[in-house]
This record gives sequence, structure tokens and C-alpha cells, in this order.
Amino acid sequence: MAILSGYIEDEDNKQSSTSSALSFNAVLDPSNPLGFLESAFNFVSENSDMFNTDSVEKKISSLVKNIKERTMKEEAAKKEHETKEKEEIKEKPKPKPKLNPNKDNGLDMENHSWGQNLQEVTVTVPVPLGTKSRDVICDVKKDYLKVGLKGQTPIVDGQLFETVKPNDSYWSLEDQKVIYLLMTKCDKTSWWKSLLKGGPEIDTQKAEPDKSKLSDLDMETRSTVEKMMFDQRQKQLGLPTSQETENQNMLKKFIAQNPNFDITNAKMF
Repeated sequence: MAILSGYIEDEDNKQSSTSSALSFNAVLDPSNPLGFLESAFNFVSENSDMFNTDSVEKKISSLVKNIKERTMKEEAAKKEHETKEKEEIKEKPKPKPKLNPNKDNGLDMENHSWGQNLQEVTVTVPVPLGTKSRDVICDVKKDYLKVGLKGQTPIVDGQLFETVKPNDSYWSLEDQKVIYLLMTKCDKTSWWKSLLKGGPEIDTQKAEPDKSKLSDLDMETRSTVEKMMFDQRQKQLGLPTSQETENQNMLKKFIAQNPNFDITNAKMF
């Protein structure tokens, strides 16, 4: 329920400097709004001659009409806003679910499969038995790949997820039934989420480097890979990463060297 307080001014004395204002108090029951209006009208009738004029019904009707039109416009605007919000939610693309990688840290697709380590990406494409090398189309560019057979729709065709080195990539036809392609990554410190941009993505947190080949890496790359493996395990266990641990140690060292320094309101970067 709502309580309305106000005053009403005598119409006859409205222009007079001696006009008086009367207080009006009423309680609005949302289940009986007409009762509230009746109280208001009775108050006006008792304290003014408003209802003695011939135009009172027309004025009240005009007032009701204006309020009704305003209410309808507000309701229409509200519905339009709600509809627009729902449409925006529907149109907002849902994030694609990340898939578990295959044993080669890639993905097995319907007509091909791909795998990777931190240095290379491999693609295998089954073709009809008896296929000749001259029938194969394998076009590798820095950021684009097309693999298939002449005169047919390409089996793999699209923009690569990351860049490769075309001159350090090669393909072969094995047993006249499988096209094997090896591409050298430009960035040898990160995992590809997908072979092609826009394709299904793997959960790179579950990618596992081949530990037996770590010794083949140069010291800088090996250090980076081992750090990535450590941070990956720490995240899976909910523990601080190497960078977070380093930051914590630096903070402890700073506090030890500056025991009187108040870090309560200090900004942490």
C-alpha cells in the first residue's frame, strides 16, 4: 500500500495572494485504486467548486486519456527493450566446447586427423587405395593450407590457426592410401588449439609434450617448455605458477628489508 500526501489549492482563489492550501492524505490500496480516486474526488468536491463546472468531465476524461497513452507508450517501450535484450542474448555466439586432444595432441576429424608437438604440426589424410602422387594437391603457405585430390573438392582447405614455414614443410604419399604432411611452426613455444581457424578447438591444458624429445631442444626452448609444463601442472592442482611464486618471494624479500613499510593500501601489479 502507498500513502500519498499533498495539498490542493482553491481554484477560485488561485490567482489571489490570499489563496489557501489544504493538506490531503490518503492510502492507496493497489487492489482498489478506484477507492483512492473516490477519496481524492470527494476531497476536491468538499474543498473546491471544481465539480460545479460544466467542463469537469471533459477535463478529467482528457487527463485519464493522457495518462493512459503515456502508460501504454512506457509499456510498449519496456516490451521493446526486453525483446531486444532477448534477441541480443540469442544472437550472442556461445563459446565452442573445447575437446580432449588425441594421442598426438591434435584432433581426429571425419576425413583427416592432425597432431602436433611444440615444433611441428602433422596432418594425415586417407585417400583411395592406389592414389598416385601426381593426383595429390598439397598447397602449403605461411597461413593457409589446401590438401586434396585433383578434380575433387579439397579435403582440407582453410586458414591455418597459426603460421608455419612453407620451406621447412613437406608431404608424402604413404602406401598409396595416406597423404602425410609435416609443417614447421613459426612459434615453437605454444600449442595450436585447432588446425584451421574457426575449426573445433582442443583443450591445450591437456596437451602433453613428448618428454623423450626434450633433450633434443636447445637450452632456451627446453627451459620454456619445462616452465610451461610446470605451470600447467600447477594450474591443474590449483597451486601458484612459477611467475606467481616469484612475485610472492619478491614481496616477502621486500617486507623483510622494509619492516616499517605499510603495504595495506599498496597496489599489486
